[in-house]
Amino acid sequence: MEPEAPSDLKRRPMVAVIGDASTDPAGSKAVAAREVGAQIIEKRWRLVTGGMGGVMKEASAGARAAPSWCDGDIIGIAPGSDPGSANPFVDVVIATGMDHLRNSIVAHSDAIIVIGGGAGTLSEIALGWIYRRLIVALPYEGWGGKLAGTKIDQRVRYKDIPDDCVYAAGSPAQAVEIVARLLPRYQRRHSGIASRPER
Repeated sequence: MEPEAPSDLKRRPMVAVIGDASTDPAGSKAVAAREVGAQIIEKRWRLVTGGMGGVMKEASAGARAAPSWCDGDIIGIAPGSDPGSANPFVDVVIATGMDHLRNSIVAHSDAIIVIGGGAGTLSEIALGWIYRRLIVALPYEGWGGKLAGTKIDQRVRYKDIPDDCVYAAGSPAQAVEIVARLLPRYQRRHSGIASRPER
């Protein structure tokens, strides 16, 4: 006989922070990543990153320093097979052995916050868009800054959200506020590639 789950049990949202794989620890992207990471934990969400350096490491460091941090709050979806390759601030390392393909797992988070980023980040943004995830981008150099305020393509992801796009945030606090406000509306899940008749 299976145990019954408590009626008030709710899954905590998982919010991914993606972006540059290497950053100057004193630079604006690193500072923003640490602030976003800390605010995610203070909201009692879980932080998801690709588990490595740059924005991923800085967001994880910010999360670990947050007053509300608990063991298990910081999840790293690492590209390699060795859990020891993840940055030291990650609580739970999922060593996928999938290299860049692990970006698809990161993109399945409940929401995604983008800080800069190159081609790997671009793939996560595109996958998050396909998977109907809420995406918020900060105005830093890289794909996050380029795509902030735009639609990735013309598909209608949510008929009841006509302004659906990669939302632009002016600050880390605003990025987290947008996630908190809009996440309840972004609950659809990707159900596979639909076949379309040839024209």
